[in-house]
Amino acid sequence: MLLGTWASPFVIRVKLALSFKGLSYENVEEEDLYYNKSELLLMSNPVHKKVPVLIHNGKSICESQLIVQYIDEAFSTEGTFLLPADPYERAMARFWAAYIDDKLFAAAFRAGKAKTEEEKAEALKQTFVAVETLEKAFKECSKGKPFFGGDSVGYLDIVLGALIPIVYVGKARYGIELFDDTRSPLLEAWVERFAALDAAKAILPEVDKLIENSKAKQARAAAVAAATSK
Repeated sequence: MLLGTWASPFVIRVKLALSFKGLSYENVEEEDLYYNKSELLLMSNPVHKKVPVLIHNGKSICESQLIVQYIDEAFSTEGTFLLPADPYERAMARFWAAYIDDKLFAAAFRAGKAKTEEEKAEALKQTFVAVETLEKAFKECSKGKPFFGGDSVGYLDIVLGALIPIVYVGKARYGIELFDDTRSPLLEAWVERFAALDAAKAILPEVDKLIENSKAKQARAAAVAAATSK
């Protein structure tokens, strides 16, 4: 069982792992994470009270990267492995996965939430620095092959693949190209390649639907801010 929300990149990450592993599961959608979290979520993740949460054999696993690692290890007999077998390569995959969340996603998130143009510009600057660093990481990890995992999708492809919807929304709504043929041609080609895979297409949400959801969240936040300021 997977507890989540359809638009969350962290939930999408877990769904991608399940999809590429060929695993079926019960999807439980949390309707309102802000004001009405379900009892199941509160019981399953009492520390952070966030999604995603994977419930397997009556036990809860939290945090998207840890869940993906758990899925790969718990279902190691399924034939598709996400994490590298070599200990050094496995450690490097985890290192770059942490970089994706701590540097790239965090900076992009700050850019989206910036209250001033100066804050936005600085956050975008940090975002593009992270992109350039990941471009080099892709070259090293892929060794000239299509994916971070080489010939087939691996752990880093799953971790970064969850951000593809944000890439498309940023370009469509704000005109921001996270990956382009000047700064990151390898990653730009990788995005198209990964998104075209059947296991990815089955999970990645429609851009128009994400844009509508983004606008709705923005409008709700503005309404709450206006109400509390009175």
